[in-house]
Amino acid sequence: MNPLELAKHTPAMQQFLRIKAEHPHSLVFFRMGDFYELFFEDAEKAARILDITLTQRGQSAGNPIKMAGIPYHAAEQYLAKLVKSGESVAIAEQVGDPAESKGPVERKVMRVITPGTLTDSALMNERHDAPLLAICPNNKKGAWGLAWLTVASGNLRITQCDPEELAQYLARIQAVEILCPLGTEKQIKDALSDSHWAEIHLSGNSIPDWVWTPDEGSRRLQDIFQMSSLQGIGIDQEDKFAVALAAVAAVLAYGANTQGLGWHGKLPHIQKCQVEEDASYIGIDAATRRNLEITETLRGETEPTLFSLLDTCSSAMGSRLLRHWLHHPLRNATTIQNRHQAIESFINNAFALEHIRSALRQIADVERISARLALGSARPRDLSSLRDTLASLPDLAEKLKPLGQSSTLLNELADALAKAPPVLGLLQQAIAPEPSVVIREGGVIADGYNTELDELRRLGDDCGQFLLELETRERERTGIANLRVEFNKVHGFFIEVTNGQADKVPEDYRRRQTLKNAERYITPELKAFEDKALSAKERSFALEKQLYEALLIELQQHVSACQETAGALAQTDVLATFAERAQTLDWHRANLTEQTGLHIEGGRHPVVEDQLAKRSESFSPNDAHFDNGRRMLLITGPNMGGKSTYMRQIALVVLLAYVGSYVPATQATIGPIDRIFTRIGAADDLASGRSTFMVEMTEAAAILHRSTPQSLVLMDEIGRGTSTFDGLALAWAIAQQLLSKNQSWTLFATHYLELASLPSKYPQCANVHLSAVEKGQGIVFLHTVQPGHANQSYGLQVAQLAGVPQEVIKEAKKHLYRLEETANQDSKQVDLFSHVHEPEVSSTHPDQEKALALLKDFEMINPDSLSPKEALDILYQLKNKP
Repeated sequence: MNPLELAKHTPAMQQFLRIKAEHPHSLVFFRMGDFYELFFEDAEKAARILDITLTQRGQSAGNPIKMAGIPYHAAEQYLAKLVKSGESVAIAEQVGDPAESKGPVERKVMRVITPGTLTDSALMNERHDAPLLAICPNNKKGAWGLAWLTVASGNLRITQCDPEELAQYLARIQAVEILCPLGTEKQIKDALSDSHWAEIHLSGNSIPDWVWTPDEGSRRLQDIFQMSSLQGIGIDQEDKFAVALAAVAAVLAYGANTQGLGWHGKLPHIQKCQVEEDASYIGIDAATRRNLEITETLRGETEPTLFSLLDTCSSAMGSRLLRHWLHHPLRNATTIQNRHQAIESFINNAFALEHIRSALRQIADVERISARLALGSARPRDLSSLRDTLASLPDLAEKLKPLGQSSTLLNELADALAKAPPVLGLLQQAIAPEPSVVIREGGVIADGYNTELDELRRLGDDCGQFLLELETRERERTGIANLRVEFNKVHGFFIEVTNGQADKVPEDYRRRQTLKNAERYITPELKAFEDKALSAKERSFALEKQLYEALLIELQQHVSACQETAGALAQTDVLATFAERAQTLDWHRANLTEQTGLHIEGGRHPVVEDQLAKRSESFSPNDAHFDNGRRMLLITGPNMGGKSTYMRQIALVVLLAYVGSYVPATQATIGPIDRIFTRIGAADDLASGRSTFMVEMTEAAAILHRSTPQSLVLMDEIGRGTSTFDGLALAWAIAQQLLSKNQSWTLFATHYLELASLPSKYPQCANVHLSAVEKGQGIVFLHTVQPGHANQSYGLQVAQLAGVPQEVIKEAKKHLYRLEETANQDSKQVDLFSHVHEPEVSSTHPDQEKALALLKDFEMINPDSLSPKEALDILYQLKNKP
């Protein structure tokens, strides 16, 4: 707004407009007394989201100024709703003294609350991390830079990836807020056009251009870690990580600015920066994470999922780490085996396991409290919770230590927990046993911590005794038996005498208030005590606030030790949870080997099995065996027969094994796996103009381009989104490519029974089928995997189970009989690919060409428009056609 327009407003509104201009993409909470007020479009948006009253205040350009407000003491619940809806909020507090301000009270934005920069426990899901991600595209068409920060924990990670891998990283990181340089939004969305991430919201308009530079990223990291080069965090050549460093600069600057530290500020609780390499984790793209329903169902719900089944963690820290592990299966077999060893130790000591899990249920969220300590926003109850948790650690370590004799990892965790951070003694001295919720109410600093505070409190606490003694003395001195000495917040201390006793009032009594039946007086002695007592209360609150702020500064020196403790507690919790789940769900330890192959006996789908158990039904386990001579299982069988479940359970067993959990199988031996791919289910992306078949082919193309001999590939019903012959040809060619070129471990489910001839041409392919038997007019699914291919798809029986009208089923049976008869007379479909291995496409069998030509002629005929004579003529023409 130009100066002339601005001058038309009141001074307070001018102040609001200046603040709004500095934060155009945030709702401005403008503190006015006991309320946060919002104006103009901010007020309209907030009123709609929060369902609060929209009013008006004054005018702007002849139009009413829209206004909405919320009480400052209830701000958290409203902020939580705004953040959940994706809004950011700039909190403008009064920083000036209203008594000394000649104009409007000075206000300043103290912090900006955005989805990716939350630290307040009331605004966050305690069992979910909320990463802030910065993406920096490379204009030279090289790798892109990614940096993501969890502000609530101080966890910072960076990496570089090719643009086509961006969707995979987004699925793994699960950022709640994404930053990018101004003008790069289209470039990023174009890179995501083939994924459901294409419609994500990108922000970054408020970040200055000078922030998005490699030099700025390098400078900030060196400043944080006090190092002269970045070799200590794994960056040997900064020019190779240029775009990643630019992204780091943005995420660190944005995080600092939202916490009121300014664009040049430094977040004090970032203790390490992890440079991620693609080779560290098993690759899982966005489609695979979605299809395996790791933390979210296909419908977008939080359960039933693999995470919801596993998450019996005792603490919020454990739940967050469990979620991270599930999305980051490791390739490092040593780390995984250490986790397996720890789980085995827990299982062998069931009594200790239960005691440890019980102790973990009592701990506070040390990780997030540590972040609030570093940012100076920790509340009194945070400190008392931290104190009580740290005090319980020696006992927890004592319970854990015997288990460490058979587990290196548990021994390390026990040692880490035994070393309680030195901050414990300070917290025990400084914080009251049951502190107030907020510092302004007093009662936070413990007695004995500060002599001056103790004296001020004693004055306030002695009021009752002083008034009682004064009342007794004055009754004796005046002879007024019903004289009372009291206090109220309006009139302070007073001596009350009824009108009937007024003649006995001494001369040193001074009238303070007249009532209907009594008079209230003050004496010099009482006035002196009042001044002392009231000032003592105010002074004690002010001193306590000063002591608390000084305490937070002192505690910041111990943030790193608290974060290490938090990490040990979270790991212990997840490993104990894995042990409990293994016992409860009858899971077993997988054997990870360097030899190629995949052998699973008695494998089950953990989530499906759990859902069946809730209905008192049992799950049918199945085996799966792969080696160099058996790289593809061609799976046939009816719909609802269990093909997709069987495929997914193999992938989940592999995923769980490399996460470090036990697995839902009686035995599993798993060789090296680099990636897991899935092409399952039918879905379209109409917003991006992609049909179901286009989505299917896009995912298939990604698998064919990126899978290797160490990849696990799940292909379900490929080719069904187009015509029968197109789909059949594509399915055959894709299966052939996977067998001959990619050579991945592949589970290939199909309804094209013609593909059953693949094993005769490729010995490393084997036919298996999900069995079913017809019973009367219905079908019974046995859900067991057996050798060989299925003889039919049982489509009509499944349709009947689905409730398709009986007359439709009967008509379908008639048409099916006719089609099968025609197929048997004209050609044998099982021979369609008898020459497909030959390189020349033109070498089509003459019988096939004739059959295809006849089919095209049939398609041109409209039987409803023909007379009997015309139909007979056409039939003779077709019969005599060469």
